[in-house]
Amino acid sequence: MKEYELALVVNAKITDEERTAVVNKAKGYITRFGGEIGEIEEWGKRKLAYPIQKMEEGYYFFIPFNAEADCPNDLEKEMRIMENVLRYLIVRADGEDEFHVTAAAEEAPVEAEAPAEEAPAAE
Repeated sequence: MKEYELALVVNAKITDEERTAVVNKAKGYITRFGGEIGEIEEWGKRKLAYPIQKMEEGYYFFIPFNAEADCPNDLEKEMRIMENVLRYLIVRADGEDEFHVTAAAEEAPVEAEAPAEEAPAAE
């Protein structure tokens, strides 16, 4: 099983009960597709970077889960049609896709810091 995280932006204009139902529905999809859910982080109401469906704010939730490799594809199909979900993103969270600096790059001199030598003028 691999570690994933579902970032979910939910409509801020709905009631608390409807918002809880949306999150529970997302959790239900994860478990239906064989995933195990971790501790959910609720970031609350935040201003969106840009208007989505004429809305300026949304409720943010982060749901970590462990699942097999086919679960995110199945989950995405269901998230796409959920009514009160403004945006979602499923990312792999186990660190295999992180950027690492290679040893060769660390040892290479940085030319931008050294003063540039001027070439002699041709006459």
